Amino acid sequence: MIYREMTKEDYDAAYRLWENTAGMGLSAADSREEIVRFLERNGGLSHVCIAPDGGIAGTALCGHDGRRGFLYHVAVGGQYRGKGIGRKLVARCLERLRAEGIAKCHLMVIESNADGQRFWSGIGWELRDSILLYSHST
Repeated sequence: MIYREMTKEDYDAAYRLWENTAGMGLSAADSREEIVRFLERNGGLSHVCIAPDGGIAGTALCGHDGRRGFLYHVAVGGQYRGKGIGRKLVARCLERLRAEGIAKCHLMVIESNADGQRFWSGIGWELRDSILLYSHST
C-alpha cells in the first residue's frame, strides 16, 4: 500500500469510493470543483491510500480554519477494511495538522452510520454529545 497526498487527479476514483461507502453523505459540495478548491485551500493535508492494483483503497479529506482541524470523507473500500488503512490515513492527517500548529481536530458522523461511529470511538475519538451542529445556506 502506498500513502500519499490526495491530488485533484484522484477525484474520480475517490468519488466512486465515497458513492459505495455506506453511511457516507454526499452533496453538491462534493463536486469536482468543490473538492479541488478544498484540496488547493488545504494543500498537503488530505491523503489517499493506493492499493497494489493502482486503485484507491482509502481517502481522508483534511483541512483547517487556522484554529481547528476538520476531517471529511474518511473512507476505506470494503475489501481493504480491517487492515489499519483508516487509522494510518487519520494519523497522517493529524500529523500534518500538528505541523501547522493545529491542536484539535473535529469530524462529523451521520447519526445512522453505526460503522463510522464504531470506527471513530474504536480509535479513541471522543463523542461530543454536548455540541449541536447548526447549518445555514449562504
